[in-house]
Amino acid sequence: MPYNKSMKPTSSTCPRIMRAAAFVLCLSCLMPALIQAKEKDPAKKYKQIISTILDFTQQKFVDDIDAKALYQGAMRGMLEATGDPHTVYLDEDDMHAMQNTTTGSFGGVGLTVSKDTPRTPGEKAYILVISPIENSPGEQAGIIAGDRITAINGEPTDSMTIDQAVAKIHGKIKTPVELTILRGGVNTAPLEFKRTLIRSNIEVPTVASAMIGKTGYLRIIKFTPDTAERTKSALKEFKRQGYDSLVIDLRNNPGGLISAAADVADLFIDSGTIFYTLDRNGKKDDMFTAKARRTLVPAELPVAVLINRGTASAAEIVSAALKDHHRAYLIGEKSYGKGSVQLVVPLSAGDGLKITIARYYTPSDACIDKTGILPDKEVLFPQLTEEAARLYQELLEKDVIGVYVQDHPAMTESDIRAYADELQKTYDLEPRLLRHTVRSQAMRLRGGLTYDLDYDVQLTAALSLVHQPNYAGLTAAAKTLKAQEQTQAQ
Repeated sequence: MPYNKSMKPTSSTCPRIMRAAAFVLCLSCLMPALIQAKEKDPAKKYKQIISTILDFTQQKFVDDIDAKALYQGAMRGMLEATGDPHTVYLDEDDMHAMQNTTTGSFGGVGLTVSKDTPRTPGEKAYILVISPIENSPGEQAGIIAGDRITAINGEPTDSMTIDQAVAKIHGKIKTPVELTILRGGVNTAPLEFKRTLIRSNIEVPTVASAMIGKTGYLRIIKFTPDTAERTKSALKEFKRQGYDSLVIDLRNNPGGLISAAADVADLFIDSGTIFYTLDRNGKKDDMFTAKARRTLVPAELPVAVLINRGTASAAEIVSAALKDHHRAYLIGEKSYGKGSVQLVVPLSAGDGLKITIARYYTPSDACIDKTGILPDKEVLFPQLTEEAARLYQELLEKDVIGVYVQDHPAMTESDIRAYADELQKTYDLEPRLLRHTVRSQAMRLRGGLTYDLDYDVQLTAALSLVHQPNYAGLTAAAKTLKAQEQTQAQ
């Protein structure tokens, strides 16, 4: 209603005038406190303002509001403002989930995830699958590294922190969780589909090993407090069996404890820097150095390391250390690129925060954060066409192979190949991919598939490399990460 001098207050207008006056009065009570926040130190100034706003909101907000809700909202917003996806507030559930995934077991679907970085302007930052844990509900549902989770139980993930997403995916064993998955979208057409997964007891895996002829095959799945000891045991068993070369598989390894990574790298390097960290002031907080007494693998033994886009964090530390020391040859594709170090700080209410406190540097003084590690030899799996991706997804969604394998639990390699040939009549896919999918399902009933030479072109390339007569020359001539970085900058 416009103001007119001739108008007189009525019984209906008085309450409005009084409320407006009261509102102005409230603001006048608050403003002096804000105006007086004239600290020269900006941190102290804003701390005072935040405290004032918190108290004022609790006292004056029209409805009752929980102090804890205000506190948690302020904490989340403050840490999200850093722009770092690894610096986040952790509520009680988040803290519990983080402790479970570092050691022990938990109820979940077996997907290691991170907050995605938008690849094109305007693209939303969803939850990125770094790798599925072997034999987990996530892997069995066909979810792969590079997939993006756009929704959890219908709730969009673009506004979630990584820890909020993990807390929603985790839950009681035998309960369902629905994930909406987005695959492709840059060089291939995007494919979106939903999967309802039944949470199971997920044990944090560490190491799997086998002999392939005279080559020791060591797959390090995640870096936990047990990883170094289990790696030692595998290496001793390889030695007992007379191995003459080694392939270390770090593909889809999301990392874990950086101290465990240093202990593993120390088994191959007899002296020098493994990695070091720099804080915001350029100060070296930690430097991990190799000791000859810890070395188990002879310097002359050929070693190849497999990496891919799911190789991250602690797994990149090992890859980089062996590469920079010319101790191994890297094969596969560019790694993920997480070169930062986080500190988890417990708070008094059972919650906590995770904050990036440093970046780590390789022995050649390179930082791979957000850039990743380029392999010495790039070997890529064949890319599916749009139509092939659709057919493969249909095959997985209908669980055709799972049903068949369940009815034929004792399939031999001959049976696997024959069934794959039969499948191709309906699903026009690469025979090798079909055989691998059938083989993985068949072997899962017997404890899992350690490797698949029929399908794995990267592993096949690594096995060929470690048996080449000129292996030592290739490794010695390979560029360090710093040299690669300087070459790219030119």
